[in-house]
Amino acid sequence: MMQTYLDEFSQSLGEKEIILIMDQAGWHKSKDLVIPKNIDIWFLPPYSPELNPVERLWKTIKKNTLHNRLYDTLKQLEKAVVDYFDTLTHEVMRQLCTCSYI
Repeated sequence: MMQTYLDEFSQSLGEKEIILIMDQAGWHKSKDLVIPKNIDIWFLPPYSPELNPVERLWKTIKKNTLHNRLYDTLKQLEKAVVDYFDTLTHEVMRQLCTCSYI
């Protein structure tokens, strides 16, 4: 799946070149991955979720959809997460995911 993501993301970029910052999950570092020429991957240091902006977003989503809640079905959980995500404004997303070091 990571290879499919990289290939499709690369195609969507056209001639643009980007730096993709990722954690060191095993599927991000697989020796079988072929990194497209227009993507340069930089890895965060191991065990440093505080440096990964998306971790703050996940923490907020979990706090507002999982904490002290019980869902009878996976569909109910999925709906709660999607409904909460839909309430997040661009400004809130910017506040959660902006890092001075990036």
